[in-house]
Amino acid sequence: VNEVLDRLNVPFSSQKESQTHLLERCAQTALNSKLINTEKEFFARMAVSAVMALDSDLNLNMIGIKKVTGGSMKDSMLVDGVAFKKTFSYAGFEQQTKKFVNPKVLLLNVELELKAEKDNAEVRVKDPKQYQSIVDAEWKIIYDKLERCVESGANIVLSRLPIGDLATQYFADRGMFCAGRVASDDLDRVTLATGGAVQSTVTKLVPEIMGYCALFEECQVGGERYNFFTGCANSKTATIILRGGAQQFIDEADRSLHDAICIVKRAIKTGSVVAGGGAIEMEISKSLREVSRTIRGKEQMVISGYARAMEIIPRQLAENAGHDATSVLNKLRQKHFTGTEDGTWFGVDIANGGICNTFDSFVWEPTTVKRNALASATEAACVILSIDETVKNVESDGAKKAEAAGRSRPPGAPRGMGGGMSGMFGANAPGVTKLKGRAGR
Repeated sequence: VNEVLDRLNVPFSSQKESQTHLLERCAQTALNSKLINTEKEFFARMAVSAVMALDSDLNLNMIGIKKVTGGSMKDSMLVDGVAFKKTFSYAGFEQQTKKFVNPKVLLLNVELELKAEKDNAEVRVKDPKQYQSIVDAEWKIIYDKLERCVESGANIVLSRLPIGDLATQYFADRGMFCAGRVASDDLDRVTLATGGAVQSTVTKLVPEIMGYCALFEECQVGGERYNFFTGCANSKTATIILRGGAQQFIDEADRSLHDAICIVKRAIKTGSVVAGGGAIEMEISKSLREVSRTIRGKEQMVISGYARAMEIIPRQLAENAGHDATSVLNKLRQKHFTGTEDGTWFGVDIANGGICNTFDSFVWEPTTVKRNALASATEAACVILSIDETVKNVESDGAKKAEAAGRSRPPGAPRGMGGGMSGMFGANAPGVTKLKGRAGR
């Protein structure tokens, strides 16, 4: 099977079209059967652009998908950078600057607010004046932290932990922007995109740990406000904002788009594709039948059975589409077994019925996906065939049978004498045989 896939896969380098266009074809194939198939070209471009913006490891966690109800599907957008929903804020937030050009971004894992001790701290003082000195020390600590953030030259301060009302107003008075309680995944993507480093302390805030981007602004998206970081020099992340009329529709669009993104990732890593629609399965079936004729013994039956199993895929596709599966399968066999090069990529034509060249129709699958699917199915079949017996709970089975028998007996019907034939005619009656076992020992 692997030899057939290696022989038939088509590398992207052999195609006349650009790699981006070919990847869009793969994404469109994944979106054909989804709820958003009417806009598959739009979302396919979005999926390819999002994956191409990633680093060489293609970590899909670096693609953020945000969902905002309202608007149409075409209002969805791809942000070449990071966008996240406005976090919880205090009163001074509205006085902050909401747009910066070429800002410096300070990323923290520090709490910037006055807060009661988490543990049961106890301070004993002999003079009431000493209590005021403790309170003053707490205020001095928080003001020292805020002053160091300002002295670092940062325009934007983001923290994974809370930023209180005092800090919010302090930064607003100095023309800065701050946001606390930023989600960990969003902060990680900001770190990667801006080239900054998350700090767990505000001491020694050197320029090397700062993040940079071309533009930061807060924009209204539907009924929500979002913070956008765009034009990042080290941009290796992307954000997709999905729009739609209902939350259920947006959730389904999210799942569909995730499938397309995964297909694009696999296609990039593989670098080659095969035709879908049952074409590759029919070609594998043909090759296995030819090999089986050269083998003697039981192995021939195994290979022939595997070849027949491959034909289930196009048969099921035809049945699901409401076409005559037998007629479609006969046409596919004729096309593939003639041995011509044109017949290699013929599969099920879902739209019009019959068969068509699925490769020319851009019904493509990454070679790795098909290889893994066949390997998983084969291993699952081997595991099932290796089972010798199953373990059953006899008492549970007996209770279920008794309950079923009670339900099936008509009301008022006699229960019978019990004991089966031996109870009716006697244990030693002619023609009655009592089997030995647990009941007859």
